[in-house]
Amino acid sequence: MAHVKHQKWWGWGEEGVFFDYQNKPAFAPFVKNAIGVSLRPRERDTVDFATARVPASTASEDVLTVLRGISGAEHVSVDDELRIVHWAGKSVLELMQTLRNDFARVPDAVVYPGSEDEVTAILTAAVEHDLVVIPFGGGSSISRSLQAEADETRCIVSVDMGRLNKVLEIDETSGLATIQAGVLGPDMEEQLNARGWTLGHFPDSFAHSTLGGWAATRSSGMQSDKYGDIADIVRGLRMVRPSGTVVLRSLPSTSTGPSLREMIIGSEGRLGIITELTVQVHRLPQEHEVIAYMFPTWQQALTAVRQYTEAEIPLTFARVSDAHETAFSLATQKAATSVKGKLAAKGQDALWAVMRKRGWDTDAMCISYVCFEGTPKDVAERKKAVAKIAKAQGAVVLGSGPGALYDQKKFDTPHLRDFLLEQNTVGDVSETAAPWSRLTTVHKAAYDAAQRAYERIGKTGWIMSHMSHSYRSGACLYFTFAYVFDDEKPYEEYEIVKSAIQQSFVDSGATLSHHHGVGVEHQPWMEQDVSPEGVALMKGLFHAADPGTNFNPGKIVS
Repeated sequence: MAHVKHQKWWGWGEEGVFFDYQNKPAFAPFVKNAIGVSLRPRERDTVDFATARVPASTASEDVLTVLRGISGAEHVSVDDELRIVHWAGKSVLELMQTLRNDFARVPDAVVYPGSEDEVTAILTAAVEHDLVVIPFGGGSSISRSLQAEADETRCIVSVDMGRLNKVLEIDETSGLATIQAGVLGPDMEEQLNARGWTLGHFPDSFAHSTLGGWAATRSSGMQSDKYGDIADIVRGLRMVRPSGTVVLRSLPSTSTGPSLREMIIGSEGRLGIITELTVQVHRLPQEHEVIAYMFPTWQQALTAVRQYTEAEIPLTFARVSDAHETAFSLATQKAATSVKGKLAAKGQDALWAVMRKRGWDTDAMCISYVCFEGTPKDVAERKKAVAKIAKAQGAVVLGSGPGALYDQKKFDTPHLRDFLLEQNTVGDVSETAAPWSRLTTVHKAAYDAAQRAYERIGKTGWIMSHMSHSYRSGACLYFTFAYVFDDEKPYEEYEIVKSAIQQSFVDSGATLSHHHGVGVEHQPWMEQDVSPEGVALMKGLFHAADPGTNFNPGKIVS
């Protein structure tokens, strides 16, 4: 549909945007050392859709007539490419399936409702005609929240919310904005910024994900230290069901039984379709600055961030890359071409030499980024307070130059996955959260589990991590892993590695997911995470809300 933005059918983001390592001289040697791959120049700028072998739609003419009567013929499609765009999210496993034409169960039709009334009518029709409906935002899920069950025999309808993309109202006194669920992150921020406001929610997927998707999967953004997770940000909402609409008003706090808001956030379309949200917004800050620090060790860096939190320094985010991720970040630096860039590179080399003279192991050092926002006075005071703590933990202040570069490139990393797949290499992520007292235990457990998994599949693999999303009691750990896959058994290898890391989380006292939702990917660990009785409660809720299993069945718990 020309009126709705979609990602490319075969990979992440828009056509014509991709990762290129040839201007990064240290990257190829780094990859060779890490996983034994000799990189080939990028060959795949795009993939011709003619190579896709798409299962035929099974949507009957009667069903299509009903959907066209609701949203108009121009907003209902059985086009094969649109059906493939909507068949899955963008996890590495789903991208592999797409590129290999391993399409299990593709939606039979895609409908684009233009109003809440149309969403209601679609869900009513789904129950009356026994259809499966799967809500679709930007298609950026990496937990397989969008894939239909492989053995589903009923007609599957993907409900794309992309036409519902407006900021409807801003209560400037209360700092509350009412926004339609299908708006993409950049479009929403443009509308808010024009009136001097921001949501402050910036997940990795920001450019290609929607407000409704964030709520449905319980998302966190990079700036959650200041602005909160999406569960903190959403103050009210509207969720459509066949029998009516759940309306939760935007109140500061209530004592009205179990929280319906909490039930709906993270429900991944199992209870209905979110059409509208009222969210806490903030005035655009006068200043926004990211400062980089280098710590001698991972433990010293974690201690510093914990102390920022204990000292209650108001930060927008504080992130620490472990030694492996720091090495990766340095390997992705572009070659210096300008006089300024060459001087900066020489300065960096000189700094590393000074560190080694001080006794630093430069293979153990960890880079950290801290974001400061507010008035010039606020920013200056907070920078001073952070620097004092960081220096007490042995850190060197690198300044705003590296910080600004990180801020500019923070949404680019997902493009690397497509490039690696072309190199027959998996590059994927697992993330978790744990109390401060257990972070180092969780970190080591994940590394050990990954190494055992690599040994099991007979591969040289890589793992790296960063800490982000700080809370008073703990923080998130975000792991990236990579290995060369076997064309004969890519899914089996992936299952071994991914499962090992996920199991290490729950075994070491962490959660199975901090902000990527559950979908199908994380479902096997739900009983371990929330207890068997907790899963039983969820199943009861989903059955009561959807006795015919018409709403995105099989997600979270089955």
